[in-house]
Amino acid sequence: MIFDDILGLARSAGAMAEGWITPPVRLGVTGLSRAGKTVFITALVHNLLQGGRLPFFAASAQGRLIRVFLEPQPDDDVPRFAYEDHLATLTSTPPGWPESTRRISQLRLTLEYEPLGLLRRQMGTARQHIDIVDYPGEWLLDLPLLRQSYEDWSQDAIAQSREPQRAAFAAEWHGFLAGCDSAAPGVETAAMQGAELFTAYLRRCRSEPNLLSTLTPGRMLMPGDLQGSPALTFMPLDVARGTAAPHGSLHTMMARRFEAYKSHVVKPFFRDHFARLDRQIVLVDVLSAINVGPSALADLERAMTAVLQCFRPGTNSWLSSILGKRIDRILFAATKADHIHHTSHDRLEAILRHSVHKAIDRALFAGAEVKAVALAAVRATREIEAQENGEALNCIAGIPLPGERLDGQTFDGRQEIALFPGDLPPERDGTVTIPEEGAGVRFLRFRPPAVRMTGFGARASIPHIRLDRAIEFLIGDRLE
Repeated sequence: MIFDDILGLARSAGAMAEGWITPPVRLGVTGLSRAGKTVFITALVHNLLQGGRLPFFAASAQGRLIRVFLEPQPDDDVPRFAYEDHLATLTSTPPGWPESTRRISQLRLTLEYEPLGLLRRQMGTARQHIDIVDYPGEWLLDLPLLRQSYEDWSQDAIAQSREPQRAAFAAEWHGFLAGCDSAAPGVETAAMQGAELFTAYLRRCRSEPNLLSTLTPGRMLMPGDLQGSPALTFMPLDVARGTAAPHGSLHTMMARRFEAYKSHVVKPFFRDHFARLDRQIVLVDVLSAINVGPSALADLERAMTAVLQCFRPGTNSWLSSILGKRIDRILFAATKADHIHHTSHDRLEAILRHSVHKAIDRALFAGAEVKAVALAAVRATREIEAQENGEALNCIAGIPLPGERLDGQTFDGRQEIALFPGDLPPERDGTVTIPEEGAGVRFLRFRPPAVRMTGFGARASIPHIRLDRAIEFLIGDRLE
């Protein structure tokens, strides 16, 4: 009886201290547009809620995961991730892909589990809150601006715009820039016209089939409620580094707005969201860059290196709440692994590791755990073997989205096709060589799989590739 009372008191004390002993894990999910952030979060939450097939997620595989449920939004000033709406789109008839991330959002997921340790098991079940923070990777591209002056940024941006793969997209803006006198009085109409032309250049760089990645300011590509504001009405000028801006000049106007952009847009994001993260997954559309060619892949590597220099990797301790958190686990994920055969997945991971090797080395040196994986949060294809001229080919089969084209054929979104996607180039001596014309991967966008209803109105779990490995790496240690 006395033992029961003591045990009851221990459990009550454990429940009261739970928020202090096991604080929420803030998991950042990011990646450039079309990398699959919204799909990843929706599939992750759905598979955990529905008890999906997650054999490499230890707490689930060991039967220790008792209950998973959504809780109210923890931060009143951050929009809630529209999980239910995105799931409805994925599981509709016919199924569709949810809209891309265009702003920051958040969702709290709570996992109730049985701890591994004997003492903790005696205190009852434990809970771990996971606060999933979804934000556009384009916003991350702006963080390096905090270390730059307007003149430094201008010189870098103009030099990039003159590179061979960009010059044609910047021609109209370059023509406008040639007629600009940076020392002339700042006129609003000139600022608006220049900003529009500069933004159009950035969008051409990012659009298919170019898919370039190093594009700042990121909010010009995703302005949201800042559309048309002075904080986004600026552009680089061809002014030398260290040049003093004449009073009242166009140079002064552009520099002032650049600093306002950093103060009112970039710094609040860093302070209120990015600097509070514990774990981070960076989703990377490596396949699309590979298919364009080495210039797109090199630009992706440059963007990832610049972005990840802003991370504060390292181990956390009880002092982190005072000195500031560090991201102690970073997962780089090459998405859309279902678009190639599994025999090429190791090559896809090798190309990803090569693209982010500088960031990985820095994080490892700081004490963070880092991993690279090829995954598909939603598996839209299946693997089959086909014969051609007596040779067996490793193919994938799926239903292309309406309007997709291949070899002169336009698909209607209803018929499944078999496709030989091609082979990715192998890694040799630590490097991967991509031909100038691209890797020759036959890339189509496929419709999501049909997810059928199961008993009692519940939905079946969404098929995936290595989503469970990602979950285990990102939060598995918090459920021990």
